[in-house]
Amino acid sequence: MNILDTLALFAIMLTLAAIPSTSVALVVTRSATSGLWHGTAVAVGIVLGDLIFALLAILGLTALSEIMGTLFLLIRYAAGIYLIWFGINLIKSRNQTIQLKRSPSTGGLVASFLTGLLVTLGDVKAIFFYASLFPTFLELSTLSYAEIAQVFGVIIVTVGGVKLTYAVLAKKVAKIALPFSIAKQAKVASGSLMIGSGTYLIVRS
Repeated sequence: MNILDTLALFAIMLTLAAIPSTSVALVVTRSATSGLWHGTAVAVGIVLGDLIFALLAILGLTALSEIMGTLFLLIRYAAGIYLIWFGINLIKSRNQTIQLKRSPSTGGLVASFLTGLLVTLGDVKAIFFYASLFPTFLELSTLSYAEIAQVFGVIIVTVGGVKLTYAVLAKKVAKIALPFSIAKQAKVASGSLMIGSGTYLIVRS
């Protein structure tokens, strides 16, 4: 994965992580009601869940590329179509908002961590997202451990960084629910990036 691919993946993951979602609401709520460490624990759980999905997607795609050979081309087309569909739906949902519900946290930091992890793992469609996105940036037939480490690094920095930022700013964010104008811009930007990535994947295939 070259520097341009890394930067493109970074931009996509950053904008997606910034979009108000169930995970963002969870981080903000836990941090605002139980303290920064609880919000941080939730963020760590979310990042670990994303890393698990990313690893499963990479392993699955690598195995398929070796077994199916040229038939894997069909999967690349399907992945491109999925990304375009995902991007269009993101743009269409730009006016939807996530409402924060204040509720006292139960349990300690481990409970907060597990909540973040389970909420992420409960979103099974995330693995389809990663499985669709990675063929755009990774050459699966020659995938190296260094490239996997790059992908993991991007996920940790973007998803972890954004969720931690929400945790730190939780009390301010909670007062205004969520920054809706930024959310709209992030959804349009992310949707456009998804459509572009899907189109590029189809053309390159």
